[in-house]
Amino acid sequence: MENKIGSALIVVGDASETLDTLYPYYRLIEAGIKPVVIAPEKRLYQMVMHEVKPGWTITKEWEGYTIEADLSFSEVNEADYLGIFFSGGRAPEYIRYDTDLVRITKYFFEQNKPIASVCHGVEIPAYADCVRGRRMATVPKCQFDLESCGGTFVDEPCVVDGNLISGRTYRDNGHFLGAWIKLLEEAATRQPVRAQA
Repeated sequence: MENKIGSALIVVGDASETLDTLYPYYRLIEAGIKPVVIAPEKRLYQMVMHEVKPGWTITKEWEGYTIEADLSFSEVNEADYLGIFFSGGRAPEYIRYDTDLVRITKYFFEQNKPIASVCHGVEIPAYADCVRGRRMATVPKCQFDLESCGGTFVDEPCVVDGNLISGRTYRDNGHFLGAWIKLLEEAATRQPVRAQA
């Protein structure tokens, strides 16, 4: 995989949403940025597809594609990466408690590096106490998580709050991902990035 300007992290676990994950993965490659998938363990993960079907009041879930994690959270040296993406789906509900993921998340917020989040991805920075005073889009069912942790819910397809870019669901991918890619490209011109092993 060609790595022209640097690498960025994509956070997943079992039941990460397929479109939330694969769209940014391939957009990074198009931009010449190496996507590095991180998860609780270095192994294959089962993604899912989510949709609220007509007449349903809850989300229906189907199996989607699988994705291989390049690194476990414990193996990540966060200083090596331009930015981070928090994918949605059900995965954030359980991976947010991983102490290494909390460490990684806090680093990107503290260093003001490019961060993107979609749908349930907000649950990770919320748990890590990184959304206080920040404006974010997320799926409406996660509004409580965001606001309980001090953030402000914005029901728009792309919310830009400094280094933090967010969207509500995969339906917003075409609206908010470009803004994150632009921040990554700008970050790459400001600082040298160490080569990946």
